[in-house]
Amino acid sequence: MTRPHMLGLRAGDQALVVAAHPDDETLGMAGTIATMSDLGIQVEVLAVACASAPMLGGISDSATRHSEFRDACEVLGVTGAIAWTDDARAANPGAFPVELVALIEDALARTAPAALFIPAGGHHQDHSAVHRAGLAAVRPGRRTGRPLPRIILGFDGPEDRIWLNAGLDRPVMVDITNAAPAKAKALLCYGSQLRQDPHPRSLEKIQALDKAAGAACDVHAAEMFALYRMTAT
Repeated sequence: MTRPHMLGLRAGDQALVVAAHPDDETLGMAGTIATMSDLGIQVEVLAVACASAPMLGGISDSATRHSEFRDACEVLGVTGAIAWTDDARAANPGAFPVELVALIEDALARTAPAALFIPAGGHHQDHSAVHRAGLAAVRPGRRTGRPLPRIILGFDGPEDRIWLNAGLDRPVMVDITNAAPAKAKALLCYGSQLRQDPHPRSLEKIQALDKAAGAACDVHAAEMFALYRMTAT
């Protein structure tokens, strides 16, 4: 009997999701995370930076965001950690490129994942920095203690999906129809970060984007990914 799989990933495989901030993993790919978890794929989420500071539309409070992150990870059935909180690195990860690449390399060495998910660039400076560091951490060329995942994909937040990255090639699609309720529940954990419709970071608009992606592959809802590496086994 063939075991259920997603992108060739099966129960017992490891996946690592690297997000710039706690909430990006849920905004960008909670349905895929929940689907992997349901299949028995072991998922670890590494959120790089969390800082208390003014932000567009409100205030980012690190204690609140830590709590929201824990709740969202529990909903999605995954383990999660936040690396840098309320220090110079958290305030500006892009100013610490060596440390950022090392952080991701350490997570790769610890988890040896079959799949790595990273931000697909975007307009936010932290997302772009984590994107570059993620690609640097898995650049070709094996060395001891540096596993290379056979699947490397990039995810977008809702703002980038409708603006800077709109129309860019996102050839990998994951059917999240069955995971849509879990994604909605995880999104609602981030009460400090969601916005009111018609903001792109509203629950309504995120679900609309997922339904539009689903229409492209004849399912109810889907998430789309940039493709950096996919090696058949």
